[in-house]
Amino acid sequence: MKTKTPENESGEMRVTDHLRELRNRLLVCLAGLIVCMCVGLWFADRMVRLLLSIGEEYGYVFVYLSPQEMLLQYVSVSFVCAACVTLPLTLYELWAFLRPGLKRNERVFYVLTMLSGLVCAALGVLFAAKALIPFMLRFLITLSSTSGVNPSVSVQNYISFLLTIFVIFAAIFELPVVTVLLTQLDILKISWLKRARKVMIVVIFFVAAVITPPDIVSQIMVAVPLLGLYELSILLCSLVARLRTRPRGDSREANSR
Repeated sequence: MKTKTPENESGEMRVTDHLRELRNRLLVCLAGLIVCMCVGLWFADRMVRLLLSIGEEYGYVFVYLSPQEMLLQYVSVSFVCAACVTLPLTLYELWAFLRPGLKRNERVFYVLTMLSGLVCAALGVLFAAKALIPFMLRFLITLSSTSGVNPSVSVQNYISFLLTIFVIFAAIFELPVVTVLLTQLDILKISWLKRARKVMIVVIFFVAAVITPPDIVSQIMVAVPLLGLYELSILLCSLVARLRTRPRGDSREANSR
């Protein structure tokens, strides 16, 4: 009678078992993405209509230039929405895969990092939707009105423009989370961040000039939040470093007593 042998002498999972588990979790994420995308296609026309209504408030007239253009926009919008909805599932599957190899403090740090990342991304999208995009649309159509050309905009170009802005600012607002993560991994030093302040001011204003219309107001609207995020990153990194070293000091005092 054969008995089931352990995977190895130490009882740990083999590499093939880890790869199989990773494959299964990726399949779960993919299945969730497909299901959410199918549901999103049902509401895609409403979501596209909502995005178009933002531009219509400022006098934009939208046209589509090919028979399949609207269908492609429904697919792209539903895909982006599905990716956002399934992001918590993806993070959970990643957490479940990494959890056995993490210590307790590393697990807490991972959960806080993921939650902070979701909150920062949502704040970036909210900032783009409520402050930046209305200003940019108003400025661009006002600038174009002096040319005497009717503002008929392709639906594909308009929605691609909005989705690009949303993705860019969702990523930009992840700066504090990414910075804290890199400092905890000893890839980035807090002293480097402090010494690079002057250089980063120039870089931030350059980035703001690239992704905004060519006027000083919109550049300032983008650059000021980025500078605030940079300073917040330094503050959070310093705070995490202090919290990380405090228990060691307390334990040394306790041992000396």
